[in-house]
Amino acid sequence: MEIKAADVMKLRKATNAGMMDCKHALQEAEGDFDKAVDIIRKKGLVVASKRADREAKEGCVLAKTDGKNAVMVSLNCETDFVAKNEGFIAFTTKILDAALANMPATTEDLLAIQLDGRSIADQISEQTGVIGEKLELSYYGFIKAEDCVIYIHPGNMLATVVGFNKAADTQVKKNIAMQVAAMAPVAVDKDGIPQNVIDHEFEIGREKAREEGKPENMLDKIAQGRLNKFFQESTLLNQVFEQDGKMSVREYLKSVDKDLTVTAFLRFTLNA
Repeated sequence: MEIKAADVMKLRKATNAGMMDCKHALQEAEGDFDKAVDIIRKKGLVVASKRADREAKEGCVLAKTDGKNAVMVSLNCETDFVAKNEGFIAFTTKILDAALANMPATTEDLLAIQLDGRSIADQISEQTGVIGEKLELSYYGFIKAEDCVIYIHPGNMLATVVGFNKAADTQVKKNIAMQVAAMAPVAVDKDGIPQNVIDHEFEIGREKAREEGKPENMLDKIAQGRLNKFFQESTLLNQVFEQDGKMSVREYLKSVDKDLTVTAFLRFTLNA
């Protein structure tokens, strides 16, 4: 049957699929628009399954907050050409907005959210077919706090989210979010590090001291000193405040407000 150019354009606008793909879908559906849309989607799923073994190393990392809730997502693709595409960034933003509006508990819950009558998971599969690259939602995280701030590094490859125990000055919040971005702490404070990690670091310190020929009766003391250095370098509140260099992050916050502290943070980068 004859397929009108206007119908092909309408299907292309609705699905973002290629012109010939739209024409073939309409021919297969015998001109039925809704059936043609389903055909495009199903073909998108087929493409997605064929690309399941491809690596999605590039992508877009975004974060957003409404003040007391903050979310972060990373949608990955295969090339930086796609990652920098406005449509891809807009699609990632759409997922981000849905995450903030619904605050799902897990990545699976986020993927199940319905947008425009279809789940986010299905839409990602459809976009895989449209774009021609493997896409995957590689990260989702959220925090809730009395006051939240986000930081997105230029290029959308790295983002941070920080929660505070009380309202804080905008610049102060930004300073801490950038500290997290630059120094990649593993926990807010040392009590946030699992005991097995602490034990492991302590043993590493002991073994290193032993290899250096230190006396056996000094190994624990040396290991504890190295563990304390690990806490200073790896926990946010104990890190040196990068913008000053003469005080810790904890001391910086207290210089602003004696009761101000960080309650939680998220950091994700595609270069990890």
